Amino acid sequence: MVSSAFSDRPVKKLVLFDVDGTLTPARQAVSLELMEILRALRKRVITGVVGGSDFVKIAEQFVLPGSTTTVVDEFDYTFAENGLTAYKLGKALPSQSFIKFVGEEKWKVLANFILHYVADLDIPIKRGTFIEFRNGMVNVSPLGRNATIAERNEFEKYDKEHGVRAAFVKVLQEKFADYGLTYSIGGKISFDIFPNGWDKTYCLRHVEDEQFEEIHFFGDKTYKGGNDYELYSDPRTIGHAVSSPADTARLLKELFLSDSQ
Repeated sequence: MVSSAFSDRPVKKLVLFDVDGTLTPARQAVSLELMEILRALRKRVITGVVGGSDFVKIAEQFVLPGSTTTVVDEFDYTFAENGLTAYKLGKALPSQSFIKFVGEEKWKVLANFILHYVADLDIPIKRGTFIEFRNGMVNVSPLGRNATIAERNEFEKYDKEHGVRAAFVKVLQEKFADYGLTYSIGGKISFDIFPNGWDKTYCLRHVEDEQFEEIHFFGDKTYKGGNDYELYSDPRTIGHAVSSPADTARLLKELFLSDSQ
């Protein structure tokens, strides 16, 4: 039985969305047009976002000009860092920590190895912030997260040709096989490291009690090794692979907002 918190929704289904590449261009803001579609959707079903980034970064992508609403106002669920930081109807849910799981000593060995590897990497450009430490995961970027959007786009092309991130991940998987960690390539310039099982399916722990009729998930990195793959292919969800925010808008209209619905 779905809780009374969602009694106003005619359809007791949960629709979850990846952020970058699904609702927004990578690290950019959502469009007003798509936000209006998402607001219309929320009148019918329960909605949520699931991003690998930390809460502050995700929140920045849902600031609309002239609006005072935040991401936790616009969606029923906000899952940052795959759900390790989570909000339901604007209220924080229990969180988890990467460092508690790994421990300082093991993390130091891993961090030192990553930094040495980046230092020895011969790629066209490097910027800054190669390791970003988050609450529930670590994000590693061979290029550096301080790169401009143009530089990110250039690196993405270079990486597709040379497999920089894939090679980096392979080395870490072999070197730190006993750490119990998963490596997931997402976005244009980086990959995430988190404990096994702390992928995007982690967010489902927060909604188990609700007994939704269906849980739908929209993502763009749904291929094996992409950071949407696990949630997209999970037997508890109905997965939808999209190629862009425009593609997401088209599918939402088709599946949930057509006149026949």
